[in-house]
Amino acid sequence: MGYANSGQIASGIHFRLRARAFIVTDPQGNRVVFVNLDACMASQIVTIKVLERLKARYGDVYTEKNVAISGIHTHGGPGGYLQYVTYIVTSLGFVRQSFDVLVDGIEKTIVQAHESLRPGSVFVNKGDLLDAGVNRSPNSYLNNPADERSKYKYNVDKEMTLLKFVDSQCGPIGSFNWFATHGTSMSRTNSLISGDNKGAAARFMEDWFQNEQKNKTSDSSREIPRRLLDIGASYSKSSRGKRVAKPLDAKVRVRNNASFVSAFCQSNCGDVSPNTLGTFCIDTGLPCDFNHSTCNGKNELCYGRGPGYPDEFESTRIIGEKQFKMAVELFNEAKEKLRGKIGYQRAYIDFSNLQVTVPKAGDGMRRLKHVQLQWGLVLISNKEMIRVMPFGD
Repeated sequence: MGYANSGQIASGIHFRLRARAFIVTDPQGNRVVFVNLDACMASQIVTIKVLERLKARYGDVYTEKNVAISGIHTHGGPGGYLQYVTYIVTSLGFVRQSFDVLVDGIEKTIVQAHESLRPGSVFVNKGDLLDAGVNRSPNSYLNNPADERSKYKYNVDKEMTLLKFVDSQCGPIGSFNWFATHGTSMSRTNSLISGDNKGAAARFMEDWFQNEQKNKTSDSSREIPRRLLDIGASYSKSSRGKRVAKPLDAKVRVRNNASFVSAFCQSNCGDVSPNTLGTFCIDTGLPCDFNHSTCNGKNELCYGRGPGYPDEFESTRIIGEKQFKMAVELFNEAKEKLRGKIGYQRAYIDFSNLQVTVPKAGDGMRRLKHVQLQWGLVLISNKEMIRVMPFGD
């Protein structure tokens, strides 16, 4: 899922995919769930089914308002689990096996996190990671007004934001971070199920903590009040299509099952590529046309090269390792404690009644009319058409 390539059929596994969840509650009873999913993106129909199961377990504790499910945007994950035609054309329709395994895994990880809630605190830290993503369309970026471009140091977002979760008694139990880079270290010729660079980074950090930090206590954890927040964490591998029938016993809760949960979440990755060496034509070896990202007029011949080129497994490792090392640095230095109540918002926008105004030099502001089509939103002006696609990979 991700390359829209019907010939890209899975033939094996690079490494297994996981769902990772954190639940945070406050003394007032507010709570929020965030699930980071090793998949190209979340799915409305998967979310609906997960919420149905949570309602059967917990009533109205978890709803569409306070449960967020996000994909890491790996292009090496399964397809066929989304509900709209555009997203399932290249998987030749809905794939029940993909759908079931995602729903089961997400349900399992939320149940584990719910059953492991304990008092704790959350810390935040931020920093720039400079060499794990480049603008895949620098010519397009230059079309932005100069005064807007001058507001930013780079032509892509380089900032990583990390949340560090600390149990009042057990110390650090995990971290979630957000950083923008595409899950395309594994190319469109790859046929192995893979979490790509973010899935690799998560495994690196969980292994690091397990091996190096198991018997250590961070300075920050010694000063945590007994009751600020309740936090629970878990990760889940595939349950092979078997539904989780009942809440898990304490013996398999997260502290005994996985001592540390680390998620590498996706951020504003639209034009951010992990292929940091640039784009080249596979027929000539020359750089792709700068203005059009094509080779002799064909975009199919233009491929990005990761830092491990020609070995895309090595590129995946390198970009994953860069994110992992940055996350460890932020994790170790996270001192700013989050305070206040937990809140959440969910908004519904009717795109069929959305009006957009676009400035054009010498022509003032023009109001665009619009129509809704099955594949996306089309904005129509007097002389030209602007197409807004649901995804651009």
